[in-house]
Amino acid sequence: MKTTQIKKMAVAALLAALAVVLSPFSVPVGASKCFPIQHMINVIAGILLGPWYATGAAFVTSFIRNLLGTGSLLAFPGSMCGAFLAGWLFEKSKKVSLSCVGEIFGTGIIGGLLAYPVATLVMGKQAAMFAYVVPFLTATAVGSLMAFMLISIMKKSGAFRQILKIME
Repeated sequence: MKTTQIKKMAVAALLAALAVVLSPFSVPVGASKCFPIQHMINVIAGILLGPWYATGAAFVTSFIRNLLGTGSLLAFPGSMCGAFLAGWLFEKSKKVSLSCVGEIFGTGIIGGLLAYPVATLVMGKQAAMFAYVVPFLTATAVGSLMAFMLISIMKKSGAFRQILKIME
């Protein structure tokens, strides 16, 4: 196994652990629990790790949160789609702003629409097709803004460049 892969797995595990520890800070909206910290971590993971490791970290976070009772099954489609697009768009553009847009679109739109069959078929909830889009968009917009501000501060201090260098 390459050193880069080990670093990425370790950082993915740390980010997933951070998201789980901060998971009590969620806001219930209907059947979903909106969790802006997850979206902030998705953007950070997407930038540092790329789309696949970020998606893996989002899956692990959702899985553990469900086991602990601090999340719902709706966390899977939202967080994973957002994390993948955040990483993919950063990989293609190297722009933090596009990573944030990827997280917002992936979680808010794609994840919000994918939550409908999960809620109705798996969870047995009554829901409209677009019922989860607005709450998911709200949470992911807040979390993505938090990530953008944090990364902007890190860029000004030089920490962002150092972290990217370590991840190579």
